[in-house]
Amino acid sequence: MTDEAAARSTGNATEKITAKITEEKPAEPADDLVTSSHSLTVRRRKLNYTATTGRIVLRKEIVTDGKFDGYLPRAEVFVTAYTLDDADPAKRPVTFAFNGGPGSSSVWLHLGLLGPRRVVSGDVGDLTPPPYGLTDNAETLLAHSDLVFIDPVSTGYSRAVRGEKPGDYHGFQGDIESVGEVIRLWTSRNGRWMSPKFLAGESYGTIRAGGLAYHLQTRYGMYLNGLILISTVLDFATLDFTVGNDLPYALFLPTYAAIAHYHGLLGDRPLEEVLSEAEDFAARDYPWALAQGNRLSTEERSAAVTRVAALTGLSEDYVDRVDLRIEHIRFFTELLRHKRLVVGRLDSRFTGWAPDYGREHMDDDPATSAVMGSYTAALNHYLRAELDYPNDLPYEVLSMGVNSTWSFKEFENSHVTVTDRLAAAMRANRHLKVHVAFGYLDGATPYFASEHVLAHLNIPDELRANISRAYYEAGHMMYVHEPSRVQQARDLAEFVATASNR
Repeated sequence: MTDEAAARSTGNATEKITAKITEEKPAEPADDLVTSSHSLTVRRRKLNYTATTGRIVLRKEIVTDGKFDGYLPRAEVFVTAYTLDDADPAKRPVTFAFNGGPGSSSVWLHLGLLGPRRVVSGDVGDLTPPPYGLTDNAETLLAHSDLVFIDPVSTGYSRAVRGEKPGDYHGFQGDIESVGEVIRLWTSRNGRWMSPKFLAGESYGTIRAGGLAYHLQTRYGMYLNGLILISTVLDFATLDFTVGNDLPYALFLPTYAAIAHYHGLLGDRPLEEVLSEAEDFAARDYPWALAQGNRLSTEERSAAVTRVAALTGLSEDYVDRVDLRIEHIRFFTELLRHKRLVVGRLDSRFTGWAPDYGREHMDDDPATSAVMGSYTAALNHYLRAELDYPNDLPYEVLSMGVNSTWSFKEFENSHVTVTDRLAAAMRANRHLKVHVAFGYLDGATPYFASEHVLAHLNIPDELRANISRAYYEAGHMMYVHEPSRVQQARDLAEFVATASNR
């Protein structure tokens, strides 16, 4: 072979290898949004709207040794947006909604309360059997606000891109920054900076919302009109049953009383009367008794045991044995032990069976099991069949892997709280309104704990009128209870209209 032929052969081989490498190189991540047109009649008013569904690529500016090194993809975040056709963007509010977990997708608020379609799941004593169903949501918030549902990274169809670490988003700050970037991108790309803007979060989503209000203001200069906080937790010190922290024992007591009342263990007294007594005791005498330790006299301790037992439906013997301190999972397994039933944590109207009624923990939350199947089936059907979005990834409704590895490194040696951030956001933006929704039968984020946090929010008195409240005789997802869902839809519509300043 001549030198020229050898060179030509080597060149051809190099070209083939280069072509093969190029061919095998994965495609650059790109948005895969799809749009579809729909209509819905709400109180004889026809709503024509566009649904936009798919994943938005998040990118990050990379600077190496002080030099710009590219704007590289980091994650693909799944969103479902509903925008009313022919609406004035300057006057039309937009609400960004997400659930909590951490590790939960937005399916619950999407198909349970806010979206134009909702799941048919049934309720306590009348659960809908598989394969479930979907129906129009005549009470949808879309009648009053455009809606954008966001699934944080590793929930829903959201994923980190190839080569990136999902764990970078599985923590307090990484989560806020990524969700905040989705909100900024959507607002900019859709020309909505002049629209009234709201955040709606549920459960851990209220921690996210409180942190986001501050982050959006300080990072992007985006001031919001309102926060919708559903089943609220803003300070984990009110919920964490840790050694030396007696606060949760008192703050959970009114919820225990509401649950005992619902299950017929407190006689025929009105709920309002029971709650009033429980709140008064939880605010004054109970914290004092817990604080006394062994300084409590025999008579004082006996009186406290009797009072706690009467309010919770538990026996005096049990209250005495747990030293007046009733941890919430122990309550859910003890309350109806005599009936061989455990009580739901997320919604204590639900009860279920256990394999062993001698234990003080539950293998399964009856409330979660009651609705998981219907919401999962409805979402997977809805995205493909009605919104025309195909994706072969599993839709992660609730990732316990994300939940169990969530990082709170920003709060090392301190408890998790966003009260300082929320207060700072309200002080800087005096027009920011906050709506808080409580479920009396919510055993995960008890209403009196949230009331305690709001009472200690570091804002001037003139801003306290910016906080509105709504209470429902239901659980964590109060919209599972039909009368509560209808009332809550009215409450949110009124809040958005009032806080929009239009």
